[in-house]
Amino acid sequence: MIKVVGVGDNTVDKYLHLGMMFPGGNAVNVPVLAKRYGHQGSYIGCIGEDIHGELIAHALKKEGIDISHCRFLKGPNAFCEVNIQNGERVFGDYTVGVRDQLNLNPSDLAFIQEHDITHTSIYSALEGQLASLRNVSSLISFDFSSEWDKDYLSEILPLIDVAILSYDNPSQKEVEELIHWVKKQGPTIVIHTQGERGAYLYDGKVIYHQPAERIEVLDSLGAGDAFIARFLVEHFEGASVEIAMQKASQSAAETCKYYGAFGHGMAIK
Repeated sequence: MIKVVGVGDNTVDKYLHLGMMFPGGNAVNVPVLAKRYGHQGSYIGCIGEDIHGELIAHALKKEGIDISHCRFLKGPNAFCEVNIQNGERVFGDYTVGVRDQLNLNPSDLAFIQEHDITHTSIYSALEGQLASLRNVSSLISFDFSSEWDKDYLSEILPLIDVAILSYDNPSQKEVEELIHWVKKQGPTIVIHTQGERGAYLYDGKVIYHQPAERIEVLDSLGAGDAFIARFLVEHFEGASVEIAMQKASQSAAETCKYYGAFGHGMAIK
């Protein structure tokens, strides 16, 4: 059994067209989904003392996630307004809230050290604390989403093991050039997700491609996190890259069949 801890960002996705809101965030979704795949999950982050924070905390408790190291702070929790067009998410207004106020202490670092995988993201505002995370983490996965540039990558990549990134509509040549460059900066594994075009993985020897499952998409939000969570727990428990990617693709497809990254929706107040 793999123990996964998410450190950093959380958010509430407010689906305006549904009048519903759902818990989420890269560092939340990965441990929650890893737990659903039969492993152990924990989360460390800052949760606001408002209705959005209550939704995050309640959902994590229901999912059996250890939140004993979370901070509950006065102030708004992070949230983002979302609309869905043709099954794809379109983001609107958002607030960071208390999300970026996490300062890891020795107790947090000792807790993180008990886990096999530490997952964080570009939205977690932990750049200045990554060296400390590196000292206590067996493996760090980092989701850059599509918000990166090469200067930012050069700063972060030497400190992590699994790099996850994407950008819109690259050519095959652009993908291969990017993942080769990223690999040279230090990570053991580079994953490039492309939505309906599937995902690429480079381990320094072979470029693997996993096609996306052909399904009717209800909501793609959380699919990338499902792919990452399933790949990490499968591969680092011993599955080959090919098998881990196949299972990851199946899990990503399942996530596209319901709203929110892992459910727990409630009406927008």
